[in-house]
Amino acid sequence: MTHRIAEAFQKLRIGEIEGIIHQAMKEGSSPYVLIRECQDEMAKIGKKFESGEYFLGELIISAKMFEKVVQILSPEIKKEEQASQKTIGKIVLGTPKGDIHDLGKNIFAVLARVAGFEVIDIGVDVVPGRFLEQVRIENPHIVGMSGLITTVYPSMKEVVDLLRQHGLRDNVKIIIGGGATGEEARRFVGADAQTLDAAEGVRICETFIANSNRGETK
Repeated sequence: MTHRIAEAFQKLRIGEIEGIIHQAMKEGSSPYVLIRECQDEMAKIGKKFESGEYFLGELIISAKMFEKVVQILSPEIKKEEQASQKTIGKIVLGTPKGDIHDLGKNIFAVLARVAGFEVIDIGVDVVPGRFLEQVRIENPHIVGMSGLITTVYPSMKEVVDLLRQHGLRDNVKIIIGGGATGEEARRFVGADAQTLDAAEGVRICETFIANSNRGETK
């Protein structure tokens, strides 16, 4: 099955990927393994884009393929997550008010669950007060915010400001990601980290937990 997934991605056969994933699930493949295999193929396509072998069109097609995989496997991963009591940490995740894009957020959520995080996804166009509410309720280790357009900057900053005003900022690490973000955005928002890559974002979150004395199962 691995070679079929690789061939579908590398030849950008978007019409085949859903059938391949469904068949793999019927044959007993782990959703975690399938996600990792697709993630590996996305990384290869990313390198081809960087080298000039692939162009933006190919990158967009591969992203849509991965989105289809995520849609199929997310429910299965959530079931396994709920069945297991052991997690390495908790993340409250959302796209703040001013942005309704969710592809990058959804991919990050799946990869974070695969890595062992409990993810509370509060959706898109989320008002800052909702983040504050969820941090109070869930007591997460990490708050993740995604943004594809720059109009989301003020909302991201307001989330951080609210956490600080209510004495909660020091209790959580904050990571932002998405096409609208960069080092300048990180500084403006007051986040601890920023990334454009979902897989890198998960690694950063794992580092947060490893460096924290709050890494026990919650």
